Amino acid sequence: MKVAFISGTSIVNSNLFATWSVNKIATPFGEVTYKTKGDFALINRHGYAFPLPPHSINYRANIRALADLGYRDIVSVNSVGSLKAELPPGTFVSCGDYVGLQQGPATYFDTELKGGSPGIANNLIPLLVEKLAPEFKIHTGRVYVQVRGPRFETKAEIRIVRHWGDVIGMTAAHEADLCSELGLRYNSLALIDNYANGLEGTEIDFAKFKDMVKDNQARVNRLFTRMLEILG
Repeated sequence: MKVAFISGTSIVNSNLFATWSVNKIATPFGEVTYKTKGDFALINRHGYAFPLPPHSINYRANIRALADLGYRDIVSVNSVGSLKAELPPGTFVSCGDYVGLQQGPATYFDTELKGGSPGIANNLIPLLVEKLAPEFKIHTGRVYVQVRGPRFETKAEIRIVRHWGDVIGMTAAHEADLCSELGLRYNSLALIDNYANGLEGTEIDFAKFKDMVKDNQARVNRLFTRMLEILG
């Protein structure tokens, strides 16, 4: 099966992809570095040089590159914070909808009086949920709330947006919008690395977040290993 993966810190910290071929492709929006092995392609959304913060990621180049390479099925793995007490760190979710009101969506319609239809296809999620069980339980149908970043949200902001969805992040809504505009099928998987700021009495900062990501790395590695087996 021809599938492209988009991820971030989980790729940087993993050695699973060390032997994959490194390639570059030019797009109208900039050059993109990607890795390939067989029918699979892999993009680090933050880039392979100096990692770009979420608000500076070249989303348009990343998604256009996958389209130009002939990929139609995209599996995205995102790091998110939990907005729900019943979704603790270490939980895997799949989001079927999203909120992206804080920042205008990334779009290819800069010179056309046109707008895309938002949505997340999740066409591969039923297969992945079935085959990953019982090792992994994926909580499906969740709602992703996107904020701009790069800073984490204030406790006051979390008190507002916790009623909008289940998890919070800084990247997936842009990717889903762009995939929809190009006719690509976006599939959402996300690992909860932390409770959102103030939720369940937590305090959050970037150093603590990086530690939590490292703690979850082994589970992400195993998830990718199993997905490659299932989709291969």
